[in-house]
Amino acid sequence: MIPAITYYIALGSNKGDKFKNLQDAVDLIHVRIGNVTRISKVYKSPAFGFESDDFLNACLTLESHLEPEILLQELLKIENTLGRIRTDASKYEARTIDLDIVFVEDAIINTKSLQVPHPEMQKRLFVLLPLNDIAAQVKHPLLDKQVVNLLQECADKSVLKPIGVLLKNPIENFDFSKYNYIAIEGNIGAGKTSLATKLSRDFNAKLILERFADNPFLPKFYHDAARYAFPLEMSFLADRYQQISDDLSQLDLFKDFMVSDYDVFKSLIFSKVTLQEDEFKLYRKLFYLMYKELRKPDLYVYLYQNTQRLQENIKKRGRDYEQNIENHYLEKINSGYLEFLKTQTDFNVKIIDISDRDFIENRSDYLWILGQICKD
Repeated sequence: MIPAITYYIALGSNKGDKFKNLQDAVDLIHVRIGNVTRISKVYKSPAFGFESDDFLNACLTLESHLEPEILLQELLKIENTLGRIRTDASKYEARTIDLDIVFVEDAIINTKSLQVPHPEMQKRLFVLLPLNDIAAQVKHPLLDKQVVNLLQECADKSVLKPIGVLLKNPIENFDFSKYNYIAIEGNIGAGKTSLATKLSRDFNAKLILERFADNPFLPKFYHDAARYAFPLEMSFLADRYQQISDDLSQLDLFKDFMVSDYDVFKSLIFSKVTLQEDEFKLYRKLFYLMYKELRKPDLYVYLYQNTQRLQENIKKRGRDYEQNIENHYLEKINSGYLEFLKTQTDFNVKIIDISDRDFIENRSDYLWILGQICKD
């Protein structure tokens, strides 16, 4: 997964319902562009460079996978959605909403359409004051000064006042506070690791990822399943038991909850498909001796994808040893999971069909999945 880029965005409005314009902009940024991680106070400020009504100004920190030029175009679309009609770019004018990119991490960008850092930001108190709320220690890559120092040195003597009402971060609509441990599960290629990773990043969760890549039997199994099925499943069971025992017992006071991309019960599901009957009976006895000692997830999310989508995802991620997995094998795994989950009473289960969703490329799909997970 490509790392997200951190952006710092300035917002302003001095027409219509100014506060609502700012909140609507924040909401649309959240839906269309990426995660809003911090929002400053809202400040009332006089119009800068022309006679007009006072502005409301704020700044936010944004994490997005969009490249800067594309992100700029999305901001302009949001301005248009909220009624901003740009006329003469050389003149100051009243506006329903104004969205400017101030920083893109420590990047320096100078194109016809985009200049970063914003060339006038160090001269404008209505940018520096809210920016200082969320990024005081961030350094201007050209001036080599932190925002807090730029604020102290700013010659703009405008009088700004916080209005006492805060903008709401839309990410707060998704409440994970009732869960201490969430397991994300799914078939091979379902996207469980990608979703667990996104949840951990966006909601401050401790991430527990399965260490399957280090298993020496896995490539051998796909080459000769009959020979290597039992040592593969035994090694997976031992490793999953050890990892989940260790990771769940190590509390992280700086994280809000834990999220994993597997649950140990997958060992029994896969082994039932891969092992001979006598091998499976022995394996099952060993499994339950270990499983009863393990902590169960508060929420078990199963990402269901149909076989065609699974195969497409498997091909896309390009692991050599997975390229010859047959459809009937994936279908047996899906059936094994669903059979287990439909009879499970030990913990809360949510089965989410994402066969027609792409939460990596389409943010609206990701937000839809979050809604399904948080739904009561």
